[in-house]
Amino acid sequence: MSDPLIIANRQFDSRLMVGTGKYKDLQETQEAIKASGAEIVTFALRRINIGQEKDQPNLLDFISPKDYTMLPNTAGCYNAIDAVRTCQIARELLDGHDFIKLEILGDTKTLFPNVIETLKAAELLVKDNFKVLVYTTDDPILAKQLEEIGCVAIMPLAAPIGSGLGIQNRYHIRFIIENAKVPVIVDAGVGTASDAAIAMELGCDGVLMNTAIAEAKNPVLMARAMQYALLAGRDAYLAGRMPKRPYASASSTTEGYFF
Repeated sequence: MSDPLIIANRQFDSRLMVGTGKYKDLQETQEAIKASGAEIVTFALRRINIGQEKDQPNLLDFISPKDYTMLPNTAGCYNAIDAVRTCQIARELLDGHDFIKLEILGDTKTLFPNVIETLKAAELLVKDNFKVLVYTTDDPILAKQLEEIGCVAIMPLAAPIGSGLGIQNRYHIRFIIENAKVPVIVDAGVGTASDAAIAMELGCDGVLMNTAIAEAKNPVLMARAMQYALLAGRDAYLAGRMPKRPYASASSTTEGYFF
């Protein structure tokens, strides 16, 4: 059954997006991403070499733009000016690439987004014809404002980046989904496959993760588990779960006994 993810008129079969940080080397990065089945790969332009440093290992030698949709992100930026400049550099390095993930942090301890700077940057980038997937808090009002600015996907955190705590506020995520007309992709906080499945069962359009895979004892195996978790969670959402009941309900009929 065809059930593609559509972002800014681009179609993807996989609803899993993966990052490239924290692996032991680029070879492991390559193997884990392949096992995940992901089609969108994000990377921090300020922290990973894609050609800026000619004498350093290049991510693009292991993760080719011919095989994946590259999603440069602005991790490490703490204000709108730096984030916009980083996106412009990414567009130059990737020959006009306009598909970017906006991420502006508020502090180094929580890595929560600075929502004021995020709004400023989102408006500037949309006006500059970037397709902006935006990392934000799980605030439904802010999510709607970012959508109205023109962001092509809203990416609320499930929990702090790299925490592995799973979805801490399912109600806010559900409110965001109910109000959104663009894809909602949980970004940050996923720790294991069940967290990813829960996100999909809530009705999220996808999940982006990095640490949950990269810091697993076996990243390649965890990547595969995440692929299956998203598929199972999405199917469960589309199927429609049974209603919750306060009391037991017999699995077989209580009428028409044979003896």
